[in-house]
Amino acid sequence: MNTLPRIGVGVLIIRDGKILLGKRTGSHGAGCWSAPGGHLEPGESIEQCARRETAEETGLRLGPIFRGPWSEDHFPPSPGTPGRHYLTLMVVACCPRGTPERREPEKCTGWQWFPPEALPAPLFAPLAALAGSQGLALKALIDQATTQ
Repeated sequence: MNTLPRIGVGVLIIRDGKILLGKRTGSHGAGCWSAPGGHLEPGESIEQCARRETAEETGLRLGPIFRGPWSEDHFPPSPGTPGRHYLTLMVVACCPRGTPERREPEKCTGWQWFPPEALPAPLFAPLAALAGSQGLALKALIDQATTQ
């Protein structure tokens, strides 16, 4: 396992009260549903990372970004994947238009919109921590982002 934690940014993209999720493939958390996101690059702000990762993975352009909670997750080694330690910073943004594209097919099988009370399983660890009791924490974040 890498001894230093990495910083990730997860982007909860909201449209019509639903959140955009994709099924991960080819890396830690493969087979889990996750929001777009990725590594924070040196010199990059959280908001810049969120916009860059969203564009790279989905082709979508985000509206205003609101900072959300964070999670600390340890991923054990698996065949072909070293163990990892992450701090994931979550942000929330509305995206009223555009169709999400699968721009990185080696990392995601496709994108779908889900209501926070009916999330698919299994969820990627940072999102699972946030989802809490049947999506109530996610619902609160969605409400906050859509009323500001």
